[in-house]
Amino acid sequence: MASKAKNPDVKVLKGQEAEDAVLQYMKKMNRPFGAVDISANLKGAVPKTLTAKILVALTEKGEIVQKTYGKTNFYVVNQAKVGTLPQEELLGLEAECKSVEDDNSALSAQVKQLTTELAKLKSTPTDSDIDEQLAEAEVTTQKLLESLTPLRTGQPMTSAEDMARIDVDWARWRSEWVRRRKIFNAFWQIATDALSPQDAAALAEDLGIEKGPLCAPRKRE
Repeated sequence: MASKAKNPDVKVLKGQEAEDAVLQYMKKMNRPFGAVDISANLKGAVPKTLTAKILVALTEKGEIVQKTYGKTNFYVVNQAKVGTLPQEELLGLEAECKSVEDDNSALSAQVKQLTTELAKLKSTPTDSDIDEQLAEAEVTTQKLLESLTPLRTGQPMTSAEDMARIDVDWARWRSEWVRRRKIFNAFWQIATDALSPQDAAALAEDLGIEKGPLCAPRKRE
């Protein structure tokens, strides 16, 4: 009874056809294999028992070399029979490789340039953005023109007497602010005496307390 491959779609090879298949596979892979591995990699087209016999025959013919490690035999293509490329063809391949590298460098530079141009295009305002900015500018301009209307119509500005009265009121309320600030600082020092400066600052921030110079002295021009 003829042996069958594990895969029903794979034809089981025999004789010279099986030997050629094993040798062709080993030349293609050019690395050590055992009989079991070769049979498995050929999907069972050459049974394991037949593969072992073929490897022995190929070794006797000098097509492959046998290496024994422990109780296991490995086989590899005879490197003396592995074809090498002529010097001219090697030089041609090197030149082709250099040309490909040059083309790759040129394409990389082009990609970098295009990426930069794309970034510039993305940062450029679109037509809708420009229209929106123009509309906002027109609104701002209209507001500024409206603020100039009193001057254009000759409407009187704030008098010197009014400015003097404003200065008096400002000085009075600033003095009150200074007095209250001193009182607050005294109580705040007592309340935060047990806290570190960092904790005291964090507490002030949590409470929304602003201790900056809200009423700096005014300078008259």
